[in-house]
Amino acid sequence: MQRRYSLAHFIFAVVVVLGLTLLMVCVDVQAQIAFVSHRDGNAEIYVMDNDGGNQRRLTNNPQYDGSPSWSPDGKRIAFTSERNGNQEIYVMDADGGNQLNLTNNPKHDWSPSWAPDGKRIAFVSLRDGGFGPEIYVMDADGGNEQRLTKNLSDDQHPSWSPDGKRLAFSSNRDGNYEIYVMDADGGNQQRLTKSIKNDLSPSWSPDGERVAFSSDRQGDFENFNIYVMDADGGNLRKLTKNPVDGRSPSWSPGGERIAFVSERLGNREIYVMDTDGGNLRRLTNNRHDDTNSAWLNSAFSVSPAGKKFIMWGWLKEVNR
Repeated sequence: MQRRYSLAHFIFAVVVVLGLTLLMVCVDVQAQIAFVSHRDGNAEIYVMDNDGGNQRRLTNNPQYDGSPSWSPDGKRIAFTSERNGNQEIYVMDADGGNQLNLTNNPKHDWSPSWAPDGKRIAFVSLRDGGFGPEIYVMDADGGNEQRLTKNLSDDQHPSWSPDGKRLAFSSNRDGNYEIYVMDADGGNQQRLTKSIKNDLSPSWSPDGERVAFSSDRQGDFENFNIYVMDADGGNLRKLTKNPVDGRSPSWSPGGERIAFVSERLGNREIYVMDTDGGNLRRLTNNRHDDTNSAWLNSAFSVSPAGKKFIMWGWLKEVNR
């Protein structure tokens, strides 16, 4: 009887694990890329499928809308807008509906980054006079705003680690822009890169082991390429090799591809490549600029480094 009971539990566990696997695959297939385009006269938020198909506009405003960031469940998008006279953080449903203003400050707020737990949004603000742009965090409803950095130089481009414990960002506090990392409460700020040029726009891989970023370390300020390094700053590798722009890297949910922006064909378009720089493909093809690519990274698409699904532990317990 005990053997039958254990066998039944084992079969049930296998079915559930297979279901979770299918769910993860489906999430990856259905994941979307948000981006900014000027194709309709000014900067608006658009979204498209992973292969560049089904491109559609979400915002329709005479002022700038940009810097999209997906909520982890894929139901909402945070973004920056100038529709009320200065840059503020807004949020909308994934279909463009229910657009709401989250910040309300006479100084600019921009560059939102949604935390993996869905409860917080990091952003950049000029609200503290006498300082440069600083990184802040707030609840997902706009409440409980807190400053994380305090520096006379620029601190920008926040990107959450997949476990939500740290934020990567770029800062020129040491003379030129470098990639830094800090704890989610602003503590333990450390520099990861060291270059005489500029390193910008860090993007954490879904497994938490790598950080992609853009850099002009082998050219002038107009010649950026995409690089990747380990999360501790080691093992630096150059992924793109083009004399023109390569900016705004964003990882696919499974961590196998990176979307980015390039001006290699005369105007800025969204491209995607494998994480070794191979298999380059263009996703957008428009005579106006397409920028600020942001891939939906669902919490179900990959398990963060050092984590395992609870179901796996339960399965081992059943088979003891």
